[in-house]
Amino acid sequence: MPAPGPRATVEEIHAHLVERTNLALRRIVIYGGESVLRMMIDHLLFVERRPEELTRQQREWETRGVWTCRGVVGAFREVLPEQDEQYAASSVYAEFAHRCGWLEPDRVLTEDEYAALAGRARAWAREDRTWPEVTAEFGPPSVLFGGTNPLYGKTLGYLGADPRLPMVSFHLGNGEAGQWPPPYEQPLLLAVRFGEGPFLESFTFTPEGERRRAVRES
Repeated sequence: MPAPGPRATVEEIHAHLVERTNLALRRIVIYGGESVLRMMIDHLLFVERRPEELTRQQREWETRGVWTCRGVVGAFREVLPEQDEQYAASSVYAEFAHRCGWLEPDRVLTEDEYAALAGRARAWAREDRTWPEVTAEFGPPSVLFGGTNPLYGKTLGYLGADPRLPMVSFHLGNGEAGQWPPPYEQPLLLAVRFGEGPFLESFTFTPEGERRRAVRES
């Protein structure tokens, strides 16, 4: 067996973990789900010598109702029926990654663009919308959580340059998980979510989102 070459430097390890975390945030299901994403973040925080930070963040999420015994995914399952909860959960972790300086968004909104979007998104989401309507109105997202196939649900996240500002997330679904064929040609917007207050209060549901919640609760 040939002798191993020089080991990666701390900087190289950190860059590798940042790259993998960004990939996992976008395609969390392919990478193994929320637990794998938490493990990657835990490794990054270890390299940065602040291993306690994820526990602190989880406690904050728990206070707001974002964290359950089943993680962030569990919180979304209680609020957004018939949606790809893993991709929705990724948007929460992406906000944390953005504050840590790890997130590599595909687009960053200007201060004016972010203010206009955040100021209008809730009223705009009071009507039923589709994926193409979201991007036609607000442009391409900063991060697409999920694939480009319209037959599956996904989350579109919009970010400003200031990491202290919350991501504006558009959660879209296309029928129940595992349902085939999906009922729609394009996923429907179920809710817009942003804000730092209680989890449920951060949502604005479309009429379709409200209908699906009512069916689940009946």
